[in-house]
Amino acid sequence: MKLSVIIVNYNVQHFLEQCLQNVFKATQNIEAEVWVVDNNSVDGSIAMIKEKFTNVKLVASKDNLGFSKGNNLAIKQSKGEYTLLLNPDTLVEEDTFEKVIRFMDSNPIAGGLGVKMVDGKGNFLPESKRSLPTPSVAFYKIFGLSSLFPKSKRFGKYHCGNLDKNKNHEIEILSGAFMLMRKEALDKVGLLDEDFFMYGEDIDLSYRLIKGGYKNYYFSDTRIIHYKGESTKKSSVNYVFVFYNAMIIFAKKHFSSKNASTFSFLIKIAIYFRASIAILNRVRKKLTLPILDALLLLGGILAFKNIWESKIKGFSYPNELLFYFIPAITGITLLSVALFGGYKKKLKLNKILKGVGIGAISILIGYGFIDEKYRFSRAIIAFSAIWSSAAFIASRMLLQFFKYGDFEIDSNSRKNVGIVGNRKEIERVKEILQKSNFLLQNFVHIGSDEDSLQSKLFVGNLNQLNEIIQIHKLDEVIFCAKDLSSNKIIETMESLSSNEAEFKIAPPESLFILGSSSIDSPGELYLIDINSLSKSENIRNKRIFDVVSSLILLVTSPILALLVQEPSKMFGNIINVFKGKFTWVGYSKSFGLKNELPVLKSSILSPLDRFNDTDLEEETIERINIRYAKDYNPLNDLTILIKGLKRIDQ
Repeated sequence: MKLSVIIVNYNVQHFLEQCLQNVFKATQNIEAEVWVVDNNSVDGSIAMIKEKFTNVKLVASKDNLGFSKGNNLAIKQSKGEYTLLLNPDTLVEEDTFEKVIRFMDSNPIAGGLGVKMVDGKGNFLPESKRSLPTPSVAFYKIFGLSSLFPKSKRFGKYHCGNLDKNKNHEIEILSGAFMLMRKEALDKVGLLDEDFFMYGEDIDLSYRLIKGGYKNYYFSDTRIIHYKGESTKKSSVNYVFVFYNAMIIFAKKHFSSKNASTFSFLIKIAIYFRASIAILNRVRKKLTLPILDALLLLGGILAFKNIWESKIKGFSYPNELLFYFIPAITGITLLSVALFGGYKKKLKLNKILKGVGIGAISILIGYGFIDEKYRFSRAIIAFSAIWSSAAFIASRMLLQFFKYGDFEIDSNSRKNVGIVGNRKEIERVKEILQKSNFLLQNFVHIGSDEDSLQSKLFVGNLNQLNEIIQIHKLDEVIFCAKDLSSNKIIETMESLSSNEAEFKIAPPESLFILGSSSIDSPGELYLIDINSLSKSENIRNKRIFDVVSSLILLVTSPILALLVQEPSKMFGNIINVFKGKFTWVGYSKSFGLKNELPVLKSSILSPLDRFNDTDLEEETIERINIRYAKDYNPLNDLTILIKGLKRIDQ
């Protein structure tokens, strides 16, 4: 056995599926085995593997073992001359394994090897090559000197910034995303240290390989996509604590007592420094828009008040208006906008208008309860609604224009999308987009080879992609993996990484499209949007709805008993939903997409109950289920429940 590929998976089913498809393509000419250790995923990963990849050696853990323990389980059973630790959110080229094995075979001193990694937009990931995090290297990285001087041999040493990314180099530290090692070397230096749960274990093992007399290499002659690069979680407070504590474990293990103490001291400073920055950054992101809105609204109302007093009314309003009522108007308006989603990262301008409108209505209702001597002109309320609507929308458009902040205005504008592939696969991808309710302004068909120019269906071929993006103003480019090699896709993405268009990949015979627009984006997935129903807040909202509605139905059950045919069964359903054994509303009968939808308990009713026609085609039923999961809202459940009251005994 030449190669053992080991993948530890945790709740990334779709990334894993694409990864495995490419792994098996890359092992066609190699005697290899593929291991997947699943750390108790709940997203259907195990079912997907058993259904689509029967030749995978699956280890289904009942607990989340972490990266080290998960990999060690498979390493101990593997038989390959070389062991590859591979992240599930990666995509390898078809000849990646052949190239890296050839290099290792010709360099017997090589203990480990990493490759050039790019993100989902084709940008080079600096963690592809790293140095040992000595106290000085750690200091330069912690305090930002490595970012200021990335190509410096001294200050940029952590990511080996002085080394050409397009040449092979001897390095110290490999990335756990793609970590190829000689099994003989692992037998000598030992497996992954299980004291590291997550982060740091790749640094530790890389260093032990060097101490064991081997060399580690950065290999640039092949590339892989790593969707979730290590930089994706830098803003996470949890990441800061877990990663830097892992560095302390490493220092105590490998450095002298003095150096370990120095390193630990620096790390502890770094933890509080980085955590503080992360918290402040999070607060800044959360409060920037509300504070701006408050200032705009307060300033606008005060200016209008002064004009209204001096030019229209000819008298001054009581101080209570200034000190109490104007702040109250501002607070109620902001709260209403927030409740309607006006401060979400991906916001819709119409939600701002709804929030302002409901806020104005609430203020008018409250106005009726104010003592007459404190009442002021309703014109101020009307102005606040008009002004806040215009000012809030204008401010967001300006902020987005100048690219301030990380929020995005989702105005339901239709995107221009180019699909690269052959005719049949292009049509399949279009169908996926339509089923995911993807809004399209224009489809552009791009051929995968020169022959495509003979057909009027295509505007050009892959070699002309840069010009096609510019001329047709494409927002996204989707590569059909069935018609294009991974080598070609990654090469194209890397060459066009400076382009504004986003890149996605449609794996063959799959019901999803994967992509990532930047290193700061953990990955996007058409049809993963249906997992709106899997979000923690929606799971909580759905359970609250079930409990509250069950209590109401229980109280009104004597009346409801007159509407249904089996009152005893109705009563049993109410109790079972209240206990959590069932849910009031779930999926209609699902066909091809049942494994792609978030898991729900058995239900009494379904979205299909909203339609009078029950004799619907399978495709229509699938679409109804997708829409229900994708756009989940408790109000939808309420509508379905009210309409289906006569059937709650079924």
